[in-house]
Amino acid sequence: MIIDSHAHIVMPPESFRYMAELVGGRANPSTTPKVPDTSVRKMAEELVRSMDGVGTDLQFISPRPYLQMHSVKPGRVTELWSRHCNDLIARFVEMFPNRFRGVAGLPQYMNEPPTERAIPELRRCVEQLGFVGCLINPDPTEGEGPTPPGLGDPFWHPLYQAMTELDVPGLIHSAGSCSARESYTLKFINEESIAVISLLGEKVFDRFPDLKIVVAHGGGAIPYQMGRFRSWTVRKGETQTFDEQLRKLYFDTCNYSKEAIELLLKVASTDNVLFGTEKPGTGSARDPISGRDYDDMKPVIESIEWLTSKQRDDIFECNCRRIYTRAFRRDDQS
Repeated sequence: MIIDSHAHIVMPPESFRYMAELVGGRANPSTTPKVPDTSVRKMAEELVRSMDGVGTDLQFISPRPYLQMHSVKPGRVTELWSRHCNDLIARFVEMFPNRFRGVAGLPQYMNEPPTERAIPELRRCVEQLGFVGCLINPDPTEGEGPTPPGLGDPFWHPLYQAMTELDVPGLIHSAGSCSARESYTLKFINEESIAVISLLGEKVFDRFPDLKIVVAHGGGAIPYQMGRFRSWTVRKGETQTFDEQLRKLYFDTCNYSKEAIELLLKVASTDNVLFGTEKPGTGSARDPISGRDYDDMKPVIESIEWLTSKQRDDIFECNCRRIYTRAFRRDDQS
């Protein structure tokens, strides 16, 4: 089975009209979004066709991160929008239960603690909608004003406690960017790099040993700057090497370069990397060399000569099953 652990929903046009109303009215008054089943099914079928075109059996879908509006005032905007997106995802899953699983977008707002909106929505999505994971944005201000503390700070501990209680992993994934010098794509990479160092530096996994964190886009810059951080841990006199610490985290393959993926697999180990494409998304453009879209990642993994058959199976399926345990409970019970 080919499991794409990192993908996002394709929104119907009615949802974008609702978004415009939310932003234009600043959620006051707020309207009730009306998206008929025909529109939802059309978008879901479009996503299924995309999956079939590249040989994906199952996708984990979440809200499209750069549209989460975490910095739009007031916080009620992202609260209503997140609920709408998550409800749409639940409808996708209900229509195609063998092709999709839901990953919750959290209504994080600026410097607001996660207990205010994010954790209640996480519990709703997991307990009522059957979702299997969540997105975590390290900077909900999106570059607008002072950022919240790093992900190693106790500010985030209530969220980690809820995640471990619910047994759901978090996918580190930044959202939009309000900076003129940092596109949202670049912000993704920067925030993931900061997140890794904060989580490991503050020993979060000592406090939450059952916490499961997946770092999107191949871990930002960290796997490609290992020498600096190996030296950093030695200079700090730490007993664990940086390589040992890094393997408390998981990573996906949403890095559209074979050379980079090979390095990630060697550094993080094939036990800690999950297949992910984010298709359709940033990588959905034709590579003039291969003739395939950049985010057609299955042939890339298959072409890495030194991987064993078991290692390929781990990347495509087994690691995901081991980490996203909620995603396959219905299969185990059937």
